[in-house]
Amino acid sequence: MLKINTKDIPEVTWSSPKGKFAGAGKEISEALGRQPQSTDLKERHPFDVEICRVPPGKSVCPYHSHSAQWEFYHVISGTGAVRHKDGTTPIEAGDAFIFPPGEPHQLSNDSNADLVLYVVADNPIGESCHYPDSDKWLVRSPERRLIRSAALDYHDGEE
Repeated sequence: MLKINTKDIPEVTWSSPKGKFAGAGKEISEALGRQPQSTDLKERHPFDVEICRVPPGKSVCPYHSHSAQWEFYHVISGTGAVRHKDGTTPIEAGDAFIFPPGEPHQLSNDSNADLVLYVVADNPIGESCHYPDSDKWLVRSPERRLIRSAALDYHDGEE
């Protein structure tokens, strides 16, 4: 058994160039030895677990859908909103929800306190993402590429 305590995992922060998208995460699965780039299923682990923190007024990432990946969310603290194919739904501590492959989604914090949640994803090999707002794709082949017809920056067309 490998055991860690989440208080000991460093929090990695990110922000888009113009600041519309921002967040922080503690990569629990990676602290337990997950190797995201490996194609060996014992090294990849069957799922990825993260504690994600979204600052007030930010979205964690652009509106997107996954080709093969499932994502499960459980709100630990704070409030926010989830944009999805049918509109927008408010979320609060205790809420749990899931997105299957092909269903677009985006998490935002519309409050004045941090939104903190667990994210569990199965991260299948060969996964790609579509970004409907900017009409681009993220393709892993094996490196990450964002494309329309040429390679793009992750935040191109989003801000």
